[in-house]
Amino acid sequence: MTRATLQKRPDEVATMFDDVAARYDRTNDVLSLGQDRWWRRAVTKTVAAQPGEVILDVAAGTGTSSEPFLAAGARVVACDFSLGMLRVGRAARPAVPFVAGDALRLPFPDGAFDAITISFGLRNVADVDAALADMHRVAKAGGRLVVCEFSLPAQPGLRRAYDKWLELLPAIARRVASNPDAYVYLAESIRAWPEPPALAQRVSRAGWSRVGWRRLSGGIVTLHTARRSAHTGP
Repeated sequence: MTRATLQKRPDEVATMFDDVAARYDRTNDVLSLGQDRWWRRAVTKTVAAQPGEVILDVAAGTGTSSEPFLAAGARVVACDFSLGMLRVGRAARPAVPFVAGDALRLPFPDGAFDAITISFGLRNVADVDAALADMHRVAKAGGRLVVCEFSLPAQPGLRRAYDKWLELLPAIARRVASNPDAYVYLAESIRAWPEPPALAQRVSRAGWSRVGWRRLSGGIVTLHTARRSAHTGP
């Protein structure tokens, strides 16, 4: 695999997600062997939304990850750049406010959100560092960041087994997904994604403080956390 394999234009990525939107949630559940439910619960627990807080869910897709924040009494905005995802999400979850937006230029004012989260979407932005910086911009002083993203297991045996699973992913997706070719991209993007310590450094360089991370499911997924400094003045 070459880096050029993953160089998709933003409109190509949007079209890819439009194509998988109709069966997106079901496909994720099948391909993750149900683990995606646990990962979403881990995100919800880590965000720890409080009543009255305003939460931004970036790359929210159909809003599956956004609903728990409403249940906690917070206000949530589900933001995604795929119009297909937004259409499916609005039909399935009318209580969730959906907004079309690009993670590189979020359509919100500075300091608008108590917490910002993005699950399995950071790999898909055209400029990861710019996205992290713009999420920092729209966070309130002291605001929280929670990034849930695929990674590769650190344990060699599990890593080899997971690599085999990634090889099988497109074939399995052909049985359940509305656009199986998108899952070729998924497997390649996971292999090319930086290791957790390297991504943590990029989060820090984007202006976030108290940066940390922990592995889930043996390292198949990593949960990254950070805060915007409570001191915004000189």
